[in-house]
Amino acid sequence: MQSVLRLLYPARCVSCGDEVADDFGLCGACWGKTPLITGAVCDICGVPLPGEAEATERLACDDCLTTARPWSRGRAALTYGDNGRRMVLALKYGDRTDLVRPAARWMLHAFAPLMQSDLLLVPVPAHWTRLFTRRYNQAALLAQALARESGLKYLPDALIRPRPTPSQDHKTRARRFADLQGAIRPHPKRGNALAGKGVVLIDDVMASGATLTASAEACRQAGSRDVFTLVLARATKDA
Repeated sequence: MQSVLRLLYPARCVSCGDEVADDFGLCGACWGKTPLITGAVCDICGVPLPGEAEATERLACDDCLTTARPWSRGRAALTYGDNGRRMVLALKYGDRTDLVRPAARWMLHAFAPLMQSDLLLVPVPAHWTRLFTRRYNQAALLAQALARESGLKYLPDALIRPRPTPSQDHKTRARRFADLQGAIRPHPKRGNALAGKGVVLIDDVMASGATLTASAEACRQAGSRDVFTLVLARATKDA
């Protein structure tokens, strides 16, 4: 039966739609255009850095050296450019939820050096008005898929966004941080599950870090022992 189904519905590249060997994979051409992060990275935000790094060496980018981050360490799977940007936008705005499964695998691979068995996966929350228009929170879908792949516990509603925040596109760094100040909080009933726990905040993209900052501060407010970040894509200055 599986062979018949494969003939009728061959596996397709999640980016371009060409036939591939396995479900939820990329063809060779799209794989070459997908900017997976490898090599030396900032240990705080996951952005790629020039040169090589020793396995035990913890590096920091210029942004993380000059901007206080309320989380300890972070990773990203892709840079936000080329095919990485196209896939993020397709997931975010184009109902391409089929991208969640491969994205979660790339994210889990990037986070492997920081993995601990007792961490909690917490998605950056969306305001209910955003959920109404998009019908899903892409960060929550990624966190749920990561839970399936990793075996870590998933807490979908530990954080809330009690007020809507305006779009952050084309805004200055200072304006982004001002807009997100206090916009994310622990859930009044379920946020106490974060107390004393290590948390991995999940989101689709990190640009300035304003949204992750607000989320990490909410985790700290709830008493989290430690906070990590993990995103599908990290925006870079030359992207």
